[in-house]
Order: sequence, then C-alpha cells, then structure tokens
Amino acid sequence: MSLLRQPILLLARSQQVKKLISTMPVSSGIVAGYVPGETTEAAIEATARLVQDGLAVTLDFLGEDTLDAAQAQHTVAAYVEVLESLSTRALARRAEVSVKLSAIGQALPGDGQQVALENARTICRAARNAGTTVTLDMEDHTTTDRTLEILRELRKDFPETGAVLQAALHRTEADCKALAHEGSRVRLCKGAYLEPETVAYRDKHDIDKAFVRCLKILLAGPGYPMIATHDPRMVEIASSLASRYGRAQGTYEFQMLYGIRPEEQKRLAAAGETMRVYLPYGVEWYGYLMRRLAEKPGNVSMFVRSLISKG
Repeated sequence: MSLLRQPILLLARSQQVKKLISTMPVSSGIVAGYVPGETTEAAIEATARLVQDGLAVTLDFLGEDTLDAAQAQHTVAAYVEVLESLSTRALARRAEVSVKLSAIGQALPGDGQQVALENARTICRAARNAGTTVTLDMEDHTTTDRTLEILRELRKDFPETGAVLQAALHRTEADCKALAHEGSRVRLCKGAYLEPETVAYRDKHDIDKAFVRCLKILLAGPGYPMIATHDPRMVEIASSLASRYGRAQGTYEFQMLYGIRPEEQKRLAAAGETMRVYLPYGVEWYGYLMRRLAEKPGNVSMFVRSLISKG
C-alpha cells in the first residue's frame, strides 16, 4: 500500500485529474460523500442536516501550508463568516470549528508563528461571539511544539480552545498527561501522517496500544476527551473505559470524519453519546481527499470499504 503514496500525492497536484474526477457523475458523487461543498452555504446546509440527525459537527475550511499572507487572511475571513452563519442559523450550540495553523500563516517566513497566533485569536473571538469553540488541528510532528505553544497562549484568553494529540507519536502520552486537566478539551486521534520511526510508532498494533494508553490518561482526568476513531474495536474499548472511569455520557465525545461510517455515527448518537462529525469544505477539497488516501495506507482500504458500504 505504501507504494501508492507518491503517485497519489502527485495526482493531488494535478488540475486535469481534479477536473476529470469532479465532473464524472460517479466521482462527483464520491467527492460529495466526503466533502459536502466548496462554499459556506454548502457547509452550513450539511451541518444543519447532521444536527437534525442528532449529531454534533466541527467544520474545517480546507487549506494548509499557506505561504501567502493574503491567503491566510482569506482563510480567517472564511472562518469568521461560517461562525457568523452558525450563529444566525442557531447551530452554534452543536457546531464548532477546527483550524490548521499552517492555513492561517504559521508556515510564513519570519514571523509566521506570531501571524498564526493573532489570526487564531481572531477566529477564537468570533467563535466565542457565536457561542461556540475552536479546536486547533495537529499537523505533522515538526509542528507539534509550535502548535502547543500557540495553544498555551490562546488558552490564556480562550481556555475553551481544544487541542488535538496523535497517539502514534512517542511523545503523546506525556502530552496527554500535561493536557488532561479541568476544562481542557483534547481530541485524541491515531494520526494520519506517515511519520519517521524515530518519533512515531509505525506498526498498527503498537499504534492501537498507544491509543488505548492515551485514552486511559484522558478519561481518568478531569478534562473533556474527544475520541476520534473509526475503528470499531477502539470505539468499544473507549466505551468500556468511559464506564470504568465513571464517565457520564456528555463528559466526553466521539468524533468521525464526514462520510466515514455514517450509520455508526447515527447509532452512537441514538445511544445517547455525543457524536461529532468532522466536516471539511472549501475549494481545496481535492488535495484533502487525495492526502487522506496518501497519508496513511489504511485510509485507502477504509475509503474503499466506505464506498462499498454506501452502495
């Protein structure tokens, strides 16, 4: 599977392939199954449908590795717009936003870190005004320390800001311990990036074991864990651990990607769990879709299985 990584990433940069895939009837249906649209309106409509089904939502305006200050500002404006729309449509109680710092200037040369912090503050302020919250997405391991640094700064004024930790990284158990405190919102995922063995577990079983160890730390603490997994076994283990640690429903939540295991999402919500759907939107959908396949070999089989189950 890993042999597919480079070809898929090359395809991700092809406008011709994007045009072909997005205009073919079957392919365009597939894309819509994972990215509901390119506009704020499309994202809000998809959010409203999910909320109607009893699900919570976190919206991600697609775009990352921004090397242009104007593009970073455009991304900030898109988040402010979608937050205002959530408020207007009375959806903010059930929907928040997820933000990649590289999309709002962190990768800019020179003062990128400060630019990203100020832009994140603007988004956090808009979220608070709308009556909701922000979660900072985690990217590859080279940005972890800088992302956590911005998180610490943001939490001085916006303590409700959520963090994301990736269980595959060797460091994450220690990060979980540091962040498992009162009022702290932490999304735990396995990690979609293909990281070097020096910093991350590569074997699936090792990653699973690390995920469970991190889960125990977060569920045993007084914070609010956000359990991001599509793995049925991990969902089962998380539910069992929540019960063991005396966690009432609503003191933690499950999270899954839009379009992945939608029936399981509804099942969890119907069982009384808080089930939040990660909903990406925007014109950069093609790169997002291809990277989801390229970043981790397991995503390819998950993507195919999900398409089969939809049929």
